[in-house]
Amino acid sequence: MSAEVLVVLLVVVGIIFLSILFTFVPVMLWISAMASGVYVGLTTLIGMRLRRIVPARIVNPLIKARKAGLDVNIVQLETHYLAGGNVDRVVDALIAAQRADIDLEFERAAAIDLAGRDVLEAVQMSVNPKVIETPVVSAVAKDGIEVKVIARVTVRANIDRLVGGAGEETIIARVGEGIVTTNGSANSHKEVLENPDMISNTVLSKGLDAGTAFEILSIDIADVDIGENIGARLQTDQAEADKRIAQAKAEERRAMAVAKEQEMRARVEEMRAKVVEAEAQVPLAMAEALRSGKLGVMDYYHLQNVMADTAMRKSISRSADGEEDEEN
Repeated sequence: MSAEVLVVLLVVVGIIFLSILFTFVPVMLWISAMASGVYVGLTTLIGMRLRRIVPARIVNPLIKARKAGLDVNIVQLETHYLAGGNVDRVVDALIAAQRADIDLEFERAAAIDLAGRDVLEAVQMSVNPKVIETPVVSAVAKDGIEVKVIARVTVRANIDRLVGGAGEETIIARVGEGIVTTNGSANSHKEVLENPDMISNTVLSKGLDAGTAFEILSIDIADVDIGENIGARLQTDQAEADKRIAQAKAEERRAMAVAKEQEMRARVEEMRAKVVEAEAQVPLAMAEALRSGKLGVMDYYHLQNVMADTAMRKSISRSADGEEDEEN
């Protein structure tokens, strides 16, 4: 009985040992690599486990690369994996580049992948160019008419400039700048409508792909529309502004004239007050002259007669003027 228990115990221990071995050491992956003609030692696979590397993430891309005839070793793949790169995508990009006869080394592909760009998409774009459509770009010709343009830019990835090169947003911004420059320099919007290719020629001649991760192959004008008459609207706004300024100045002059009139009226009333004040001094002066003997009684009567005669003459003159006005 004890022998049977010992046998069962050994079997259980063996099964547990094999389970741990097959779990920690990817034997099936090792067998698959050996069957594919790629030698990967068990110690190397165990070292990957110790370095917290998923062996399948390294061995499967290595098998794929060796089958494609790429000169890639396991150390390069491990280094790229530990740096945070996507090993499988890099290997796929190298295979695609080799099939397309594009000169791409592993170090370059790894650098592009670590820079955050999709290296496989870049290789595919080098083979199959991509079309970028710009939003509606509005520009005003010299005659004041707004021209709205939509362009399609055909670009191809420039693998040598993927690291540090500008992206699609820069291409769109530069093309929009070229469209605005071309339309703004046109004497009339009719020139743009008659020759839309002048936009493409101007934009291409500026070398807009400099410093970007793309190479511009062509720029095609997809749509050209006429917008508002910006020049006429600006002139109308300017005329309205000038009118308001003139009205404000006229109102200012009117206010100054009213103020001046009020000031003159105040001065007239002031002068009248002075006249009344001076007339009030005349009787006092005459009384003083009579008391001092400088003016006699006859002289006073004579003065009164003169004043009465003057008043009569004024009355007669006013009556004659009134009758003449009625006749007229």
